[in-house]
Amino acid sequence: MSSLIAHNLSYSYSKNSEPALTKVSVEIKPGTLTALVGPNGAGKSTLLRLMKGQTSPDSGEITIDGEILNKSSTQVALMPQRSSMNWKFPITVEKLVSLGQIKKTKSRNSLPFQIKDLLSRPKTWVNKCCEIEASMQRVGISNLAKRRLDSLSGGQQQRALLAKTLMSSAKIFLLDEPCSALDPPAREEFLKIVRQIADSGLSVFISSHDWGSSLNAYDRVVVLDKRILATGTPNVIQERLDDICCLKDKTLCDC
Repeated sequence: MSSLIAHNLSYSYSKNSEPALTKVSVEIKPGTLTALVGPNGAGKSTLLRLMKGQTSPDSGEITIDGEILNKSSTQVALMPQRSSMNWKFPITVEKLVSLGQIKKTKSRNSLPFQIKDLLSRPKTWVNKCCEIEASMQRVGISNLAKRRLDSLSGGQQQRALLAKTLMSSAKIFLLDEPCSALDPPAREEFLKIVRQIADSGLSVFISSHDWGSSLNAYDRVVVLDKRILATGTPNVIQERLDDICCLKDKTLCDC
């Protein structure tokens, strides 16, 4: 399995803007479930994009098992926020999940043709092990395969998006606020699923606004506000909660 290390990452969106991230260092170990928490504007989504290789840091480096990220970026998959998706697009859950098989290519012109071919003939992309079915079963939505996206609940949509992400050959999965807007039962069910994924040996790194007892579902917690404020087990972070959140944003804790 793969270990990802981000070392001293700094990033600004423009030369004249304040840094979005400053000297951020994070390690994601194989088979772990880690929470990335912090207030709005803390740089959580920016950090995930850097760790996926979608954006390059101004300074610092990211390696996977000692190799520079660019040489092993296929080992990392990013699940975007649910709000970035058009859930009214007229396709079924099965076809959404199948889109996770689209191959990365240097030519942007080939991407529309891949999508068109896959949507018209999804079974041509499925190997002998029926990966689409296996991915849907893994997140508990195989019974929803023929349902349209716009007929799903928020929790079901998140699981469909996760199933799509799991179609990649990655070993490290970055999930951008997958529990936002989910009610407590749906959030608990989703965390159970990602726990099982981590227990299988894969690495899962989740950005979240959750605090308190919700953190107990994770192995480790990273607190970010443009720089790393704290890293440790849920118990350690909860003990330091007053110190790391009250000064900046009182909405993050019961201060």
